[in-house]
Amino acid sequence: MRILAPRYLVPLLLIALCAGAYGLGTIWRPAVWLLILLVPLALIAVWDFFQPNHALRRNYPLIARIRWIMEDLRPFAQAYIVEDDLEGRPFSHQARALVYARAKGELDSHPMGTELDVYSDEYEWLGHSIEPNEGVPEYWRLDIGGPDCTKPYSSALLNISAMSFGSLSARAIEALNLGAKMGGFAHNTGEGSISRYHRAHGGDLIWEIGSGYFGCRRSDGGFDPDQFTDRASADQVKMIEIKLSQGAKPGHGGVLPGTKVTKEIAEARGIPEGEDCNSPAAHSTFSTPIEMLEWIAELRRMSGGKPVGIKLCVGQPHEIFAMTKAMLETGITPDFITVDGAEGGTGAAPLELSNSVGMPLREGMVFVRNALVGTGLKSRVKIASSGKLHSGAQMAKAFAMGADWCNAARPFMFSLGCVQSMACHTGNCPTGVATQKAWRQQGLIVEDKGPRVARFQRQTVKSLREIVIAMGLQSPWEIRPMDMRERINGARSDAIDKIYPFIEEGALLENPEATAFARHWKAAQATSFRRAV
Repeated sequence: MRILAPRYLVPLLLIALCAGAYGLGTIWRPAVWLLILLVPLALIAVWDFFQPNHALRRNYPLIARIRWIMEDLRPFAQAYIVEDDLEGRPFSHQARALVYARAKGELDSHPMGTELDVYSDEYEWLGHSIEPNEGVPEYWRLDIGGPDCTKPYSSALLNISAMSFGSLSARAIEALNLGAKMGGFAHNTGEGSISRYHRAHGGDLIWEIGSGYFGCRRSDGGFDPDQFTDRASADQVKMIEIKLSQGAKPGHGGVLPGTKVTKEIAEARGIPEGEDCNSPAAHSTFSTPIEMLEWIAELRRMSGGKPVGIKLCVGQPHEIFAMTKAMLETGITPDFITVDGAEGGTGAAPLELSNSVGMPLREGMVFVRNALVGTGLKSRVKIASSGKLHSGAQMAKAFAMGADWCNAARPFMFSLGCVQSMACHTGNCPTGVATQKAWRQQGLIVEDKGPRVARFQRQTVKSLREIVIAMGLQSPWEIRPMDMRERINGARSDAIDKIYPFIEEGALLENPEATAFARHWKAAQATSFRRAV
């Protein structure tokens, strides 16, 4: 009698209908079409009943599959039906709509005032001036390169952050580089090295080198100086960035399965086609802060004097001070430090690392700024801010925290047409941005998307300029922590330099015990990344 339980009603009804349609088909031909529809469903129900792997399907044949269908549809229903303009993670609908409008050259204004609750902690603001300054330059460039750099780079204030070929599709990389060329800004290669698609349109490149040393890698996985010198000497390569860690998965290496190592990816990364490739968590070329700086100096020399910097998500605070102590001891400084926030990330990463490891961008920016200012090194080292920056207002806030320029990744993906389907890690990106499947890339037309990339960057930097004008300043580098206020609660707010510690020039050298970073400074040593006992 178990077979007559209510949960089996649907499959039993299907079988009965199949039998009826079969009998009816001999006298009424349209019934055959009904049979063609019902038989596959009945067979699925029978298979579900007998299969041993899924308890839910065994107990609820056929109808249990509705659960998987709803799970597949859930992200789309949530994004397009359930969420309002200010909801949605990691980027809200409003944030994505702003990027789409600017990329397409459409109206990016907003009616009826802000939708934010200005008395909640979601609201923060920049102070405008009674006397706006309309005499600011049309655009700004930033010279990146310390005293040891013979080929400084004149950088835009918003560049494309690190995204590798392999993580993004060939057409996406090509469109990003075309946009960078058209807009006069830089395109970071990501640690997957320089592919043929990065070179297709001649846009400025920042070559990122991770622990896998792709593009300058020996067969044993170590660093190859000859390959590096050859690639770094290309005119298109403007800067070198050493990736120590990244926001999405700080302190984590990875393995690229051989099934994903196509001929083109193998060519770009300098690895065997079809073989698993390991990226260790740590670099093999150095193990101490001093060794890292000596390698930076060597890379600068081998590249012909181009700017060389590091990228990291702040983790152990004493390690940042260990680097600055090593800079003071050796006299060697990186030309820039890119601070990636824990909220960053474009590709796949372990959920626990994304959710629970690494310092968010704001705290990370303040910490690196204090480390450089407190040791008197800020004039030699520029700071880039990277992590969910999609608007001119966010750029202005990053400058208030100490940034010299900004990078963005996912907003540039949106400018290519990304709809935040959250399928980056599956290879099934519906817009052809984060996939290696040729048919999925067909809808991404490089000649159409490249101008959108350039337009988004231009309009975003323009919005930064409008904010600088409204604040009565001459440049974004004049924005100070006191110019930005943050809510403490519904009744109180304060300037961010009253909320976060911003120390004075040389404070860590003169009297570190009087700063908020005394214990981290004491724990740092130039000869090791480990905490001093």
